[in-house]
This record gives sequence, structure tokens and C-alpha cells, in this order.
Amino acid sequence: MVEKVYVTYNEIHKLCQKSAEEILNRFQPNLMIAIGGGGYVPARILRSFLKRPSGPNIPIQAIGLSLYESLPPSDPSAPSTPVETPGTKVTRTQWLDLSSLSMSNLVGKNILIVDEVDDTRTTLQYAVTELEKDVEEARKNLGLEGETKFAVYVLHNKNKPKKGHLPEAMVKEGRYMAAETVPGNCWVCYPWEALLVLYESTLLVRTMLTV
Repeated sequence: MVEKVYVTYNEIHKLCQKSAEEILNRFQPNLMIAIGGGGYVPARILRSFLKRPSGPNIPIQAIGLSLYESLPPSDPSAPSTPVETPGTKVTRTQWLDLSSLSMSNLVGKNILIVDEVDDTRTTLQYAVTELEKDVEEARKNLGLEGETKFAVYVLHNKNKPKKGHLPEAMVKEGRYMAAETVPGNCWVCYPWEALLVLYESTLLVRTMLTV
């Protein structure tokens, strides 16, 4: 039986705040790429905590990858969030617009890939592999020098064997970061997936309105 773990916007905000200093100490990103749709909210919250006084905001680009299929709840009348099961193939639903994005802005940079959960790691492997290919191709075509480094940040890592794999150097150098590790058999329910959201306080409402 799948155990559901519910997290709130407030808890996510605190996780991002707690993680920001670690990210800056390990990596100091110049750009974030959020994997949609779960990576959009943590990436935007992280940007506020990663900004340094008098420094610029870190730009955020977005890609869309799908690996999950929805399963209806056992009781169709139940108001709970449906559980999803991992699929077998990563599908691109959105990618970097290489015709309008200056690829020279990616070469030689530190790029942080942000998602909400690391389940099978298949999606993260796909994102890192394909982005590395695109940037390396751009580097060669533009005749540019400089090493582009990628890092990964997720809110929750599921403690389970992974089907996908990240580059060995990324793991050894601490460029894979998870705010929390949760049991492998749980399903993390995020507030942006809910059909009805109960806000915890007026302070939280104000926070979300300024995002």
C-alpha cells in the first residue's frame, strides 16, 4: 500500500530556505532550469534565497518532461489526490527554445536543474544527458571555451533503488542535492496538485502573491 505524505507551501518554502546556503557553498549557479511542472515553484522560491545583496537575480529557464501516468483513486468519490505510477519513457512536453535563447549564455556556466522529487531518477538522467549534449554542441559550433557544469536540486529524494543514473562526477562533487530523503514507498503530495488548497495563514497567502 502506498503511503501518502502531504507537504504544504510553507514547508516547501522552509526547505528551499534551508537548502539555499548549501547550494551556494557547493555550486553557485548562474542559471536555473526548472523541470515542469513540479520544479517551477521550488525554482522560483530558491531564486529569492540565492540572490545576494546588490547581485542580479538568477535567470530561470523551463523544460517539460513527463514520466508519470495517473491512476484513479480506489474510491472515485474520495477527494484525495490520485496516485501516479512511473511510466517507462520520458516524453518532452517543453524544451529550451534554442532559436531564441543565446546558447553562448549557457556555455561555461553553472546550471542548476530543479525538480520536486527524485523517484526513479529516470527523468533527471534524461534532463542532464540531453542538456549536456545541447550545450556541448553549442560550445563546438560557437567555438567557445569554458566548462559548463550541471547540478541537480530536488525537494525530496525517495530512498529506493534508482533506474536512472547521474554522472559519477556530479555525485562525487556534491552537485546532487536533496532537501529531504523520504521512504521509497511513499507518494509525496504537493500543494500545487491539490484541487482544494487550505492556506495556513494570511502570511502564506501574501508570500504566494509576491512570487
